[in-house]
Amino acid sequence: MDRPRVLVVEDDGDLRDLLVETLTRWGYHVTSAGNGTEALTLLEGRLFDVALLDIWLPGKDGLQLLEEIKRHDSTLEVVMMTGDPLVSTAVQALKAGAYDYLIKPLNLEELQPLMRQLIERRFLRQEVGSLRARLGRELAERELVGTSPQMLEVKQTIASVANSDSPVLIEGESGTGKELVAAAIHGQSPRATGPFVPVNCGAIPAELMESEFFGHVRGAFSGAVADALGLVRAAQGGTLFLDEVAELPTALQAKLLRVLQEKEVRPVGSAKTHSVNVRIIAATNRDLEAAVASGRFRQDLYYRINVVRIVVPPLRARKDEIPALVTHFLRRFNARFHRSVTGLAPAAKAALMAYDFPGNVRELENLIERAYAFGAHDEITRENLPALAAAPAPAAAAAGEELPTLEAAERDLIRRALARYDNDKEKAARALGLTVRTLYRRINKFRLA
Repeated sequence: MDRPRVLVVEDDGDLRDLLVETLTRWGYHVTSAGNGTEALTLLEGRLFDVALLDIWLPGKDGLQLLEEIKRHDSTLEVVMMTGDPLVSTAVQALKAGAYDYLIKPLNLEELQPLMRQLIERRFLRQEVGSLRARLGRELAERELVGTSPQMLEVKQTIASVANSDSPVLIEGESGTGKELVAAAIHGQSPRATGPFVPVNCGAIPAELMESEFFGHVRGAFSGAVADALGLVRAAQGGTLFLDEVAELPTALQAKLLRVLQEKEVRPVGSAKTHSVNVRIIAATNRDLEAAVASGRFRQDLYYRINVVRIVVPPLRARKDEIPALVTHFLRRFNARFHRSVTGLAPAAKAALMAYDFPGNVRELENLIERAYAFGAHDEITRENLPALAAAPAPAAAAAGEELPTLEAAERDLIRRALARYDNDKEKAARALGLTVRTLYRRINKFRLA
């Protein structure tokens, strides 16, 4: 592994030489400059992991240099050094993006653990970015299976919009593969080497949403022991995928709209804004137009994210694709379980083709994986699909039979889903095409707890 790269900017030659010698002895690759102009020239030609800046420099002072460094590389960790420890100057430096500041004469015993902490922080950021980028590639590599007219239209739209930076709104029931569509757009775009950051908007507690999305500075609230980038800045240069976007609280919708309009974010507790270069792809399983009409979703944000609209069809509307999807899943699970399952027994295929899959492709994938757990080897049999055996067949209404009210039917459907999945709220919500939060509201409404 390359040695961590440190830039020292200090006009005092003796202190500069001491820092270069000490940091080199500690294992860092050190470059030094005596003023801000020299430092900016060095920054144009190479990347650094940490910068140590004197606040009082000839010409361009350290605070001005700090702002220019952050514009050049917002992730570079910066520590300020000062012999005149004014509180106002220190606060200004921290607000401008410095991680910490040290008082001269420097205590090298204090500097050494700080340097280790900064390098570890920088390394973790790079690892997270690498993992997110890899997640984007892996999702994009997961093939969008299907040759139905609806899926061909989806694929053609993906190919058409991938090269633009326009926001995309993906609509479809839960489990249809909206995240795969978003990842395919990212993977075919010029942003493919950047991070793909998927966010389930319905899974983040409302009180943490602003910090999760926009980041925070150390000390912004109880428990904020370090700066946090936030999801928007974590997607810098790539794509931010907002799944279940209809679940965003109204207050956060306004702030997200500002991000789309101004291309900048302000972390919680900070007075400084950061420019962002991120493509937004949103998805929902709800009727956003109805949410706009009822006031639950901002109309201006709806128009912003609905520049390109893609509708992913439910599995019951393209049942002919079930065998191809099963073959796709068999390849993946054969590799994972080290087996050679070749296909479906006739009875198993008939059962799958007769089922309506309220959980869509995700439910089909779950059923096939469960078949492996139930011992499928040469082929998947009807016995390997016990969940289908328990599924009640839809009954035709007898002539003159009174239909239940919509509320009664919804209550009964939720009760059956909870019973079928042993009260597992997440599985029941997926099967019903709801978010977990919405399912809990329905459970409370119908007193099914």
